[in-house]
Amino acid sequence: MQKNKHYTGMKVVIYIVCIFLAILSIFPFWIMIINATRSTYEIQQHAISFLPSKFLVKNWNILTGKSFNVLRGFTNSMIISVCSTALNVYFSSLTAYALVIYDWKLRNAFFKFIMAIMMIPAQVTMIGFYQMVYKIHMTNNMLMLILPSIAAPAVVFFMRQYLQPTLSPEIVQSARIDGAGEFRTFNTIVLPIMKPAIATQAIFGFVNSWNNLFTPMVLLTDQKKYTMPIMVSLLKGDIYKTEFGSIYLGLTLTVLPLFIVYFALSKYIIAGVALGSVKG
Repeated sequence: MQKNKHYTGMKVVIYIVCIFLAILSIFPFWIMIINATRSTYEIQQHAISFLPSKFLVKNWNILTGKSFNVLRGFTNSMIISVCSTALNVYFSSLTAYALVIYDWKLRNAFFKFIMAIMMIPAQVTMIGFYQMVYKIHMTNNMLMLILPSIAAPAVVFFMRQYLQPTLSPEIVQSARIDGAGEFRTFNTIVLPIMKPAIATQAIFGFVNSWNNLFTPMVLLTDQKKYTMPIMVSLLKGDIYKTEFGSIYLGLTLTVLPLFIVYFALSKYIIAGVALGSVKG
């Protein structure tokens, strides 16, 4: 009886802690959404409110009146983020597959080289990258924000660590004996096994690409190519007044796709490797 009471008490404590952490995580997003419905005066006088106000339409009119083209920003950000994420996870998974399955002379040296690249901040290489893009006259081309995502050392490392204990070489050998080519083996056998890892990295990759402000700000000068983060960063009021309500509304619109992507892919994170293989 004492053990059961102790176990029940521990469960109650765990539930209370989890609920508290969940509320703590949701709190900043709730305040952001509520502030999107409030006026600048209300935000300045009472920074925190848990109930929505009546200025959502006014904030929307102010937001769209500042050359904030929501549809264009969403379209540009979605094209860049979806294409970057797809290239990121596919080619990183393909590289990890080669590092795990193929036994070649420079395999360990190549992996160490990838690990070394992870230590280099992106800002360090930005000057050289911009000079290259400028010389080939592609500064306002969204391809320059998509193609570099093919090289993702951190994702390759994660995929390799995931594949090593889960992918059996015998499965690949059996597929080869049955006459399957390397790409067919990878696409039909290995990728389904990697679904949980791919979903996890797809979430991180999409969030990083969607929130990326530094690289698009450097490369893009054409307003028609602006992404949502650039548009939000340009939401500045005149010298007399800053409309905080419209800024919070712009931030809310920017965050919404991230919630959609997370809820769409989160079920794959907890999926088992065998279940992912069967579904494929």
